[in-house]
Amino acid sequence: MKNIEDINKESVKKILAKRKIPEFFAGDTIKVGVRITEGKRERIQHFEGVCIAKRNRSINSSFTVRKISFGEGVERTFALYSPIIGSIKVVRSGLVRRAKLYYLRDRKGKSARISEKIKKRIGADVSKQTSEDYTIETKVPPSIQKQTETDKVFTAASEKEKKEESKKETPKAELKKEKLKTEKK
Repeated sequence: MKNIEDINKESVKKILAKRKIPEFFAGDTIKVGVRITEGKRERIQHFEGVCIAKRNRSINSSFTVRKISFGEGVERTFALYSPIIGSIKVVRSGLVRRAKLYYLRDRKGKSARISEKIKKRIGADVSKQTSEDYTIETKVPPSIQKQTETDKVFTAASEKEKKEESKKETPKAELKKEKLKTEKK
C-alpha cells in the first residue's frame, strides 16, 4: 500500500519530466506565465514581480509574487506544480537575508527596493585553445600575465596572419611592386 507522500513524490516527478521549473528564492524578481481561458480561447498572461514567499511542501509547494500595479500593491499566490502556470522565468536574483519578505507590504518607493545578487567567480578564467603553432590564453589580466615563449609564438603567428590578410586586400599592382622590391634585394 502506498503512502500519500509516495503518491505526491511520483506526481511531482511526472510534472518535472514534462516541464522545467527554475530554481528561485524569496527576493528574486520572477515572471510567471499564467494560462487564462476566456471562453474557448486560451492565452498566457505574464505576472512579473518580486517573490516574497516560497513554501516547499512537495506537491503542495507554492510561492507568492508581489508587484505594484498602478500604485497599488498586488499579491498573487501560485501553486508551484499547478497546470495553470505556463512558465516561470527568473528575471533577476535579489540579495535578501530572510525567507519571507512580508515587510515589503508596508514599504513604498525606494525603501521597497531589493539589491541584486551578483554571483562572484573566484580566480581567473583561463581557457586554452590549441592550434597548429600557438596557444591562446584568454581572460587573464595583462598585469598578471608574463611574456612567455607561447606568447611570442602567438604574436609571431598573428603577425603572419595579418600580413597574409593585408596581401589579400591589396590590389595586384601593389603586389607586383612588392615582388620587384624583394627581387632587387
